[in-house]
Amino acid sequence: GAGTSSALKSNKTLDLGREFSPNSIRHPLDKQYTRALQSLPGIDAIIRSMAGSVAEQVLGLDNVGRGVLVGPTQAPRIYRLLEEACEILQMKPPALYIRQNPTPNAYTLAISGKQPFIVIHTAIIDLMTDQELQAVLAHELGHLKCDHGVWLTIANMFSLGFSRLIPIPIIADTLEESIMRWARSAELTCDRAAMLVAQDPKVVLSVLMKLAGGCVSLDGELNVDAFLQQARTYDEAASTPVGWYLRNAEARQLTHPLPVMRAREIDQWSRSPEYRRLIRDGPWQSI
Repeated sequence: GAGTSSALKSNKTLDLGREFSPNSIRHPLDKQYTRALQSLPGIDAIIRSMAGSVAEQVLGLDNVGRGVLVGPTQAPRIYRLLEEACEILQMKPPALYIRQNPTPNAYTLAISGKQPFIVIHTAIIDLMTDQELQAVLAHELGHLKCDHGVWLTIANMFSLGFSRLIPIPIIADTLEESIMRWARSAELTCDRAAMLVAQDPKVVLSVLMKLAGGCVSLDGELNVDAFLQQARTYDEAASTPVGWYLRNAEARQLTHPLPVMRAREIDQWSRSPEYRRLIRDGPWQSI
């Protein structure tokens, strides 16, 4: 509505201090699977062959050509949410495009030699409150803050079926499995970036709940506490740890862990000493 732009979030921003580094939010599994990717034989040559390829450029152009570029005079409310999130995460705002699409989604593309950009679908804007949308943007910014770019683009190309660009099928299969495993763990890192910007686990949990089963007509009927209870119950029922699931997801193509698992992870992190230290060490500043 018209009144939302002046009351976007709060009159406080979090200064994480000069010591803030991406490693302070990187999920242990993200670290582990990144190392595994880097140690794959021939990985540098594969990255070079996929980076700058026609497929990669098509991926970039398609998004730039079909979306609306957000800025101070174009969807300024959303641009302000992006600016605030970037301020907290200590980064420059990347280009942000809105695309007409009925599936609530957001993604980040880092095309080699070009500036990275974020794309959000119209459906996710309709589904989320301003605070939730800002958490979505912060999640995507997390990919850029943590230098996920090159792996993320390869993951996107795999999920779009570009693996045939790799000449040796067995390498393609191994790489695809490793990339998708990494992609799932990277989401857990980016949920932490969302948490730092939202500074309220319920906002991030609400985003995950809506992505799992939200729609505009259920507005006001979904309950974050019940969803968190569901996540905790799921955890008790599944004797297998999160790492096992991420390694053995039913579908190799799965790029995101289950929303319920992500909820469980962010709930735990929000109560961790690491999170409290980040919040405490960063002095609160009124703006």
